[in-house]
Amino acid sequence: MAAITFQCLPFDQLSLRQLYDLLALRIDVFIVEQNCPFHDADGKDFYAWHCLGYDNDGALVAYTRLFDLNLSFEGFTSIGRVATSNKVRGQGAGRQLMTYSIEQCEKLFGHQPIKIGAQQYLLTFYESFGFKSTGEDYLEDGIPHTIMIREA
Repeated sequence: MAAITFQCLPFDQLSLRQLYDLLALRIDVFIVEQNCPFHDADGKDFYAWHCLGYDNDGALVAYTRLFDLNLSFEGFTSIGRVATSNKVRGQGAGRQLMTYSIEQCEKLFGHQPIKIGAQQYLLTFYESFGFKSTGEDYLEDGIPHTIMIREA
């Protein structure tokens, strides 16, 4: 299992280096690897808490952003931009990242239902954390997604 150290910060507490690293990881995963040109700077980062996971070398290898009630989805808290570096995939990094992100949502926002827009090929992964499909499927940037909710 990959050794990852996590921290969660609001946008205004990110260092310039942390901001650069999280944007670079998101670009690597969502734009380059998935060959999906989209506008990642969507204006929501200012309102999010950013979960950063670092390996022993100090490289950012795991990331999510968290939203309080009603900031991303009406009536829900949310986890988004779930990304792991290809250097730690298959080593339990995604599982560590989601466990930490759910814990942080509950710590920051209380025990609220969490809503996500999951890439469809990851439904089983998210189901293992208690997320259930709503059956609301949609295409985002050419990639099939499904709305999932984890009850409080």
